[in-house]
Amino acid sequence: QVQLVESGGGLVQAGGSLRLSCAASGRTFSRYNMGWFRQAPGKEREFVVTIRWSGGSTYSTDSVKGRFTISRDNAKNTVYLQMRSLKPEDTAVYYCAAAYGSGNLYSKMGYDYWGQGTQVTVSS
Repeated sequence: QVQLVESGGGLVQAGGSLRLSCAASGRTFSRYNMGWFRQAPGKEREFVVTIRWSGGSTYSTDSVKGRFTISRDNAKNTVYLQMRSLKPEDTAVYYCAAAYGSGNLYSKMGYDYWGQGTQVTVSS
């Protein structure tokens, strides 16, 4: 069992930056592939970025490449999402997720545990 708690969301102007954190409980955090998803009002939850358990590989959706960076600190049981050059279309609730297996990490179906989400609002 893994419990995830996101933090760091807020209101920021377009072009600004935010860093989200996701703190995980449990001793086996380092075995989980981790991901960030987001859900805007009236839209489906969509994949943003994922990082392998070892931290050696990351993959992101095209709309955030070059702007968002995922990282993890297994010693602190924490995964981060550094967001730069934010745009109004990045406004959404951002969710952290954990996947024990190596299924489809670009899909919400590939994840076993979810956090409660943190709101990110980018004003124009």
